[in-house]
Amino acid sequence: MGGWKLEVAKMAMYMSFPVGLFYYFNQPSFFEEWMMSRRHELFPPEQPGARRAIQKTIVKLDERREQKWKENMKKVDTSS
Repeated sequence: MGGWKLEVAKMAMYMSFPVGLFYYFNQPSFFEEWMMSRRHELFPPEQPGARRAIQKTIVKLDERREQKWKENMKKVDTSS
């Protein structure tokens, strides 16, 4: 068939391909560039008004939950 030379060439390819990919993808410059771009995609910089809007929404939901709780407690008290 191919002989020992073909087997040596295949073995060299099988061993060098993963090592080459490992070398390429573990370069600090490549990793840092890729990681920083992904970080900005996934976690964009926070906008100044966003935190205030979230806090207002949390307060509003807490007030709504407390109001429902008070209404339910009144119903329980009047039914007893």
